[in-house]
Amino acid sequence: MATKTLQPNEVKAVAKFVRMSPYKVRRVLDQIRGRSYREALIILEFMPYRACDPVLKLLRSAAANAEHNAGLDRASLKITQAYADGGPSLRRFQPRAQGRAYQIRKPTCHITLAVAAED
Repeated sequence: MATKTLQPNEVKAVAKFVRMSPYKVRRVLDQIRGRSYREALIILEFMPYRACDPVLKLLRSAAANAEHNAGLDRASLKITQAYADGGPSLRRFQPRAQGRAYQIRKPTCHITLAVAAED
């Protein structure tokens, strides 16, 4: 797993409490980690997973942060860190036979993306 400390030239964006399992989001993040910004955009546009939508939104946010806050050019960005940590689970109950209730856990996750200028 990537280290979670930021380098001096890295800019990050975080999406918290995304209503999706971190396991499913990691499957998408593994495909774009280490790639350039443009490559990652193309990959996310055509992947068939539901997790691509929040990751794509977060990637655009990280690029906007880099452009606005650090003055970096979007064309020269590279994804340096991409990870999904588990968030709190929402607990719901499903009625079952003979008055019983089964617990349903709806997981959430916190997604972090860090981008830096390619050398």
